[in-house]
Amino acid sequence: MSTETTEISGVAVPDTKLAAEATELVRDTTEELIYHHSRRVYWFGALRGRRRGLDPDPELLYVGAMFHDLGLGERFHGSGRRFEVDGADEARDFLRSHGVPEDGVRRVWTAIALHTTPGVPEYMEPEVALVTAGVEYDVLGLDHDELSAAERDAVTALHPRPDFKRRILHAFAEGVAPKPETTFGNVKADVLAHYRPGFRRGDFVETILSSPWPE
Repeated sequence: MSTETTEISGVAVPDTKLAAEATELVRDTTEELIYHHSRRVYWFGALRGRRRGLDPDPELLYVGAMFHDLGLGERFHGSGRRFEVDGADEARDFLRSHGVPEDGVRRVWTAIALHTTPGVPEYMEPEVALVTAGVEYDVLGLDHDELSAAERDAVTALHPRPDFKRRILHAFAEGVAPKPETTFGNVKADVLAHYRPGFRRGDFVETILSSPWPE
């Protein structure tokens, strides 16, 4: 079965040069775990969008989904920046190289940069909201019954998730452990607390109380 032409509940991967090149780039530069996860994020985000009456640009949603975890890769381990920002910048450069208007570039950058910041993307543009919706569905299982069992089965038949919970947590830990300071105030601190002995998460209250202000 072709993953490029399959349609599930009216949703398909965009049949465009931009989408094809995004697919090739992610397939060539990430492990199959991230590739299949990213494809599921697109499907789940797009399907949830249909349920909610949202109308995203399919290409922008697809690129946002495909690039959202690119920043976990080894070549970004020394960046000193949050992995979300690294992935967002890669998507920005990719889209600009294809002549995508800046408003579209901004939407994708924001979608990737905020995909681990719950409670905010859902109030933004459809592409921003639905990258996070796809991530939350595939990783956290939030609102699991929003999609039908047939839809879930169709997506996972195309992009299986064997031992996904353990493997994605390992990928998260490997991706952020070289720059633990970037987990301050975000969900990846939970990952390092579980998977990296000796990790001490930053504390917002302590940071305020120990600031250089004299009072």
